[in-house]
Amino acid sequence: MSTLRARCPHCRTITAVAIDDEYQCHSCGREYAAGLVRVPRAWGAGGDAMAEAAHLPLPYPEAAVIEEASLEDQIAAQIRNLPVRPLVLGGCCCSHVGAIHGLAARRGGRLAVVWIDAHGDLNTPESSPSGNAWGMPLRMAIDAGAVDSADVALVGARSLDPPELEYMAAAGIDGDLGRALDGCDRVYVAFDCDVLLPGELAVFMPEPGGPTLAEAEKLLQDIAARCRIAGLGLTGLHEAADPDALVRLAAAAGL
Repeated sequence: MSTLRARCPHCRTITAVAIDDEYQCHSCGREYAAGLVRVPRAWGAGGDAMAEAAHLPLPYPEAAVIEEASLEDQIAAQIRNLPVRPLVLGGCCCSHVGAIHGLAARRGGRLAVVWIDAHGDLNTPESSPSGNAWGMPLRMAIDAGAVDSADVALVGARSLDPPELEYMAAAGIDGDLGRALDGCDRVYVAFDCDVLLPGELAVFMPEPGGPTLAEAEKLLQDIAARCRIAGLGLTGLHEAADPDALVRLAAAAGL
């Protein structure tokens, strides 16, 4: 499906058209702040509930569903089908990689990444204790040159492997939004919902601690006040997650 046209969530016709970075439906007249890209695959063992969660209903025009058979092809397809301002609903955090690559390749100034996650996602195939690719996507994006480590903030991480901590110290990555956003013109926010306090939302890999949903909304509002949010990705969910909570997060980011 062309990224210029999408299925309207209101009238269900494929008549929502991208105009600048928003969508307008030529059939019912509704306007939307972002185009929805579903990336259901979970690149690891036992992630079926995450994959199903990528099909949760959200009130945004559906611009693309990315279901490629390899992660490399998934990233390439996502780049091709990325709306100007994407809302990515993914299975695992690997769905952020194509969005970062696609946004970084566009004109519009320097791209920062704020990675909000209970985990670091900074492992490599050599350092990963599990071998699951979903523990590596932030490192993938940095190592591929899609974003500079100086323009990355990792927020909410509290379950980190020793190699990830070593890499963060060497690369200068921390949770300082001011440092990461300084000099950048736009930011992609990767929001793994397992960052939230357990019980706030149904997630695949809950970790003790973390912000409430209301606190996460304030964080997204703070990011939006500092730098233009060029896209938001929501991942790490369980299929039982409440879609209304996801809408609240997207709205807090200005989408």
